[in-house]
Amino acid sequence: MKQDRNQTSRRAFLAAIGATTIATASPANSQAKASDMHAPPQLLVTGNGEWTYEVVSDWGALPAGISFGGTHGAIAHDNAGNIYVSTQSATGILVYSPEGRLLKTIAGAYPEVHSMVHAEENGTEFFYTTVQKGTPEENWLFVKMKLDGTPVLKITAPREAGFKAPNEWRLTAAVPAPDGSIFIANGYGDSRIFRFDRKGNFLRSYSGKGSDPGLLNCSHGLTLDTRYDQPLLLVCDRENRRLCHFDLEGKYVDTITQHLRRPCQVSLHGDYAIVSELEGRVTVLDRDNVPVAFLGDNPDKTQWANYDLAPKTIARATFSAAHGCFIDHNANIYISDWNHTGRVTKCKRRAA
Repeated sequence: MKQDRNQTSRRAFLAAIGATTIATASPANSQAKASDMHAPPQLLVTGNGEWTYEVVSDWGALPAGISFGGTHGAIAHDNAGNIYVSTQSATGILVYSPEGRLLKTIAGAYPEVHSMVHAEENGTEFFYTTVQKGTPEENWLFVKMKLDGTPVLKITAPREAGFKAPNEWRLTAAVPAPDGSIFIANGYGDSRIFRFDRKGNFLRSYSGKGSDPGLLNCSHGLTLDTRYDQPLLLVCDRENRRLCHFDLEGKYVDTITQHLRRPCQVSLHGDYAIVSELEGRVTVLDRDNVPVAFLGDNPDKTQWANYDLAPKTIARATFSAAHGCFIDHNANIYISDWNHTGRVTKCKRRAA
């Protein structure tokens, strides 16, 4: 999945922040006519039942002339409620207030952060990230970083994995386990799941590429599923269009949902799982992993998983290629579409 052709340098980006206030038009609507600028925003609603949402107009808008540089990444938050959105450019990771005001950027040395999971350890907050492109010397690596982007642990391809070529290690997701060990998915590679101890030492690997139960075809996303009596590893088995459970010893447990539209990431809220799907939809699953709601369901199949779409051509209440996925404590949902110039949407849950 290619990098934005027109990346903006981090220096130019920061200069624009200092000289320009946050734009009032979203990237998808930056060409609005002057006569429309004072019109009240149209109320856009998506979802169904108790999972009905309003699309927040202009959330996360950037300074005029600046684009996200591609949103092939993830969304997370910190304990203060700030929202972090990773991009495919020297912009690094954008940090927003919950209201969508850009506060700062971090991790500019690590463009193309593909996944990002928040964790707190002994009172200190971290992000567990996977990086597709980093410095010229470092690509395809796991980085555990502080909230300001400072790396505290890096993991590259383990010698014990038996890889014969550098491009066989193409990690897509990482998540910490309760004991401090780290699971990493080699989703764009051989689809194995790797486990390391808290210091980054290789322990073992699980699964592999295939379609049979227990095998994976693009282990794209990882989530620690805490909805049950014991924590389980929830894997987005993207190209098999299903979600799978493994226990924390690496044993395959079950395929819990099938026939999805290429699931990318999962974010949990109580007993519910929110699933971003690359083919133009977000699905909400209950504790039994039965779909109870669909958000942003795009009826135009030509837009599904279409990286080159101009954001303004995508209806604001639909998704083209839902990739990054996060639900906050108030059940608001944030989605980043896989898009070459970037597209981020906040869906605010409507009061019952």
